[in-house]
Amino acid sequence: MDLFDSMRIFVRVVERGSFSAVARELNLGQPAVSKQIRALEQYLGGPVFARSTRHLALTDQGQGFYRHCQEILGQLDAATRSFASGQEQIAGPLRITAPVSYGRLCIAPLIPGFLQRYPEVRIDLRLSDHNEDLLKENIDLAIRIGVVKSEGLVAVSLGTSTRRVYASPTYLQRHGLPREPAELAGHNCIAFTLLEHYDRWHFSHGAQALDVVIKGNVTSNSSEAIREMVLGGLGVSLSPDWLFAADLQQGSVCSLLDDYQTTALPVSAVLSPERRRSARTMAFIDFLRVHL
Repeated sequence: MDLFDSMRIFVRVVERGSFSAVARELNLGQPAVSKQIRALEQYLGGPVFARSTRHLALTDQGQGFYRHCQEILGQLDAATRSFASGQEQIAGPLRITAPVSYGRLCIAPLIPGFLQRYPEVRIDLRLSDHNEDLLKENIDLAIRIGVVKSEGLVAVSLGTSTRRVYASPTYLQRHGLPREPAELAGHNCIAFTLLEHYDRWHFSHGAQALDVVIKGNVTSNSSEAIREMVLGGLGVSLSPDWLFAADLQQGSVCSLLDDYQTTALPVSAVLSPERRRSARTMAFIDFLRVHL
């Protein structure tokens, strides 16, 4: 068993959520992917996944190992690129696209630090909740949240975006506090429509997997709009932690069902294969992997 290969396959299975998806992505048979994971578990001395009939959920030890794998593989990739690029100057234009809220809250605050390190780079940051055509729009790098399906593009993992259920205190005063996921069926749930299966929220509790079909009188393709509606007391939302971090600290919203885990969304830097030869593009990716 090649440990690094097994770690990479393990990380991709976590991010894609299925063995078969990774098998198709790597042009391998599903048994080969399963064999790699079994060999990794045997090497570690315990399971990394708590398997159910429908979903893959990480064990507690698997979650910790996943975080270490991301860090180790990121450092390995950065070291390899650093050796290959040598003394190539990091300068010139860098066109980046990112989702509106994530770009505003998570990407834009990091740009001053990056430009302080690489002052010869000129960044054009474009925020849109729709996936831009990288080749047509001449974009160097796209930040994507969720499973990346674009054919012919390279996706570099930047980590995951954890999610929780949020509601405002005024909403909870009127409608009560859900104590378990099944009770969400009786609440006004605001769904984000740019995700697959947005009307079905998945939870896990230990080895138990729970699916809830949600209902509500509003859906939106904008996380900014969903945040405003939640703050306005309209309903509850399954949203990324970074979207409500400041509101939670200020007491404007409450996080619900914290004893239950929700499916984290992969965060990726997406680029065309030829952009991997760009020192400034890869320098920005390495910067994000360290600071996000």
